[in-house]
Amino acid sequence: MVSKEITNRKGARKAQDIPEHILSLLNEGKIPTVNLTEWLAVDQIKLIKNTFPSIGLQSVMDNVIQLIEGQKKPSTMTSIKLIGKHLYEFSHQSNSLSATIEILSNQASDTLRAYATYLIALNTELTISEKLEQSKKLIADKHFGVREIVWMALRPEIEKMLPESIEILSKWTTNSDENIRRFTTEAIRPRGVWCKHIERLKENPELALPILEQLKSDNSKYVQDSVGNWLNDASKSTPDFVIHLCEKWKKESPLPATQKIIKRALRTINK
Repeated sequence: MVSKEITNRKGARKAQDIPEHILSLLNEGKIPTVNLTEWLAVDQIKLIKNTFPSIGLQSVMDNVIQLIEGQKKPSTMTSIKLIGKHLYEFSHQSNSLSATIEILSNQASDTLRAYATYLIALNTELTISEKLEQSKKLIADKHFGVREIVWMALRPEIEKMLPESIEILSKWTTNSDENIRRFTTEAIRPRGVWCKHIERLKENPELALPILEQLKSDNSKYVQDSVGNWLNDASKSTPDFVIHLCEKWKKESPLPATQKIIKRALRTINK
């Protein structure tokens, strides 16, 4: 039983300040991380050793650990992707893909849940529509780390199937969950963070209008920031598009939410 004190902790700002008992619980998969410092401090080898035997993945444990240790420049991001890829290959070959996704998606550890994103994203038997639909639970995950990993895992396929993806995601812009609405812009940011740029959107940002127009007055700050960041990305290659769109929105939607998005969108242009 995890105490309320542990559950409601704010989290250390520096890795060396994380209490030993908290780090132990993180590496045992018993609690989620609460900030980036903790997220980066999780020892994924210890986590795997502590959890894989009890969730039916003992047979793949040694191979996964070997892959982690064999990385030239290991990081949390690269390790999660590597582990997810190997788990996909293993569970696909052993016909246990759905069961493995279900098990990982319901773990207390956000790192374990993040592995599940790649088991869906890498499945070549699914269409982009099916991948997005099956990922919805993870897209709406309460943890920031899982939400960031899931859009990064799906982004290559989204880029490959861009018109179809935009059509699907435009329908998600009215979802009651702000995490799902935010995904619609974050997953297709022209430049993005820690990911390959989407050249088609850098050159033709108007392709994303079916999504952007729907969110121009969203009442969630989480969504507003993402829309503003999307347009700020676009402003670095197509400033005229962003300027004209913001002028249009000022007239069409003179609301505080829209004004916040516009301010964020124009921050690079206004420097």
